[in-house]
Amino acid sequence: MRRSQWLGLASLLLIAMILAGPLLALGASAQEGVVIRIITRHPGEILNKAKEEFLKSDIAKQYNIVDIKFYSFDPTLWVSAIERAANKGNNIDVAWGGGPTLFDNLYEAGLLAPLTSQLALDAASQIPDTYAGAPMKRISDSKIYWVAASIASFGFTVNHDVLNKYGLPVPKRWADLASPVYAEPLVKENKPVIAIADPTRSTSNTRMYEIILQAYGWENGWINLTLMAANSLVEGGSSDVRDDVILGRVGVGITIDFYGYTAMKTNPACEYILPPGESIVNGDPIALLTTSSNPEAAQAFIAWVLTEGQKIWFDPNINRLPANPNAFNLPEGKERQDLKNIYDHISGVQGIKFDDALALKYEKGMQQYFKAVLVDLNSLLKEVWKKLVKLYMEGYITEEEFNEYAKKLGAPLTYTDPYTGEKVTWTMENAIEVTKKLKDPQIQSEALVKYSNAWKKAATEKYKNMLDELKEIEKTRTPGAVKEETKTQEKTTATGATQQATQTQEVQETAQEATTTQTEQEGGASRTVIALIVIIVIVAAAAIILRR
Repeated sequence: MRRSQWLGLASLLLIAMILAGPLLALGASAQEGVVIRIITRHPGEILNKAKEEFLKSDIAKQYNIVDIKFYSFDPTLWVSAIERAANKGNNIDVAWGGGPTLFDNLYEAGLLAPLTSQLALDAASQIPDTYAGAPMKRISDSKIYWVAASIASFGFTVNHDVLNKYGLPVPKRWADLASPVYAEPLVKENKPVIAIADPTRSTSNTRMYEIILQAYGWENGWINLTLMAANSLVEGGSSDVRDDVILGRVGVGITIDFYGYTAMKTNPACEYILPPGESIVNGDPIALLTTSSNPEAAQAFIAWVLTEGQKIWFDPNINRLPANPNAFNLPEGKERQDLKNIYDHISGVQGIKFDDALALKYEKGMQQYFKAVLVDLNSLLKEVWKKLVKLYMEGYITEEEFNEYAKKLGAPLTYTDPYTGEKVTWTMENAIEVTKKLKDPQIQSEALVKYSNAWKKAATEKYKNMLDELKEIEKTRTPGAVKEETKTQEKTTATGATQQATQTQEVQETAQEATTTQTEQEGGASRTVIALIVIIVIVAAAAIILRR
């Protein structure tokens, strides 16, 4: 073959390869299938179960979805994380789990796309618009931007065996957990019977503290949180609190609902309690992102989560309430009558009017203040609380004095602002300003150290001063003096009443004697008159006889 012919053939082969390249890549892509990328706040047990079940579903095969990749970020970083991923070509398709506030933030940032596929819209239509007064969908201009995939509430889980052992009542309200009643085992045996978690390591506990602040108001909320922390074993995470209740280490633990359901299923002595009128019910959303590279396949996954995929909530290791009531007709749902009963009960519960946007404004500051004042200094706080409760139990102080000291112990701190040098009080407005600094990338690390040190210094001074004051009371007063004084007052009152009753009786007896004497005197006079009349009659009769 001539050299020119070889060159011509080589040129033709090169052109063919260039033209065939995109087609070969397309064929390889089709063979490889679609990968769905999801940003999420859900824990591993949910993600693993969902991935396992979805990839073997008919929907996954129909849309050639061969894998799911999950990405987890702090909620405050979701917007930037989604945008950075898109800039790198790793477009995230779906957002799943994290609460309504987080998804509303994505909506406001223009990162949520409305559902458009008929498959997803039909699935979303099976979810009620509201449940227990809470929205289950974000609808704007008749378009659905997020829809609840599951339902969450916040309360506490109790272990009845532990409460019965110590003769303690079952709590009904958040404020009950701040009561000295639950401090008695702490005082007598150094045994806390309540467990809570560090808010910097638990989003669910963070939300419960925010609920308490809004249910009771800022100042009273902090008083309740402080005394609750004083009563409690403070754990590193919310799952530790759940396990403490299940294993009987404590009698009460504050938990998100599905941890309570897990406890009930694991230990029949456990019960999840939703404080009536003092909590919230949330729809936990799923949504399509505007950055999705595969919107049809992404919406197929969303449709599966809202219908067939609702079965994952019934897994004994997950135990969540489904957002779709039809889920209880699935084979897995029919086996969970316990969750069906809870679903029906909570549907009639009305919670507080909770302001998500407001909570986010002070959240970072609230978390770090709580950690500095109530977690890091918990031992010193407990020392003051135990001494206060002991003095009250043993009659050193009155109930009125106890309440004054408890209020003082829990009141928001007055501290020196590390940036202005001025004395400020931990008000909501101050918390919002501090949160701004703690979220500022340029100074957040420095701000955290400075504010934590300022809070700890003020709290330590307050706790030590109160402890010294209580010790002085213990030294200068007699044990039971308050009780004896109360008994003396009661005895004096009783003696006075007895004396009064005796005097009244004597008066009544004297009056009765006088009445009897008078009656006897009147009776004697009557008998005398009658005798005289009889004598006169006899004398008259005798005179008549003599005349005859």
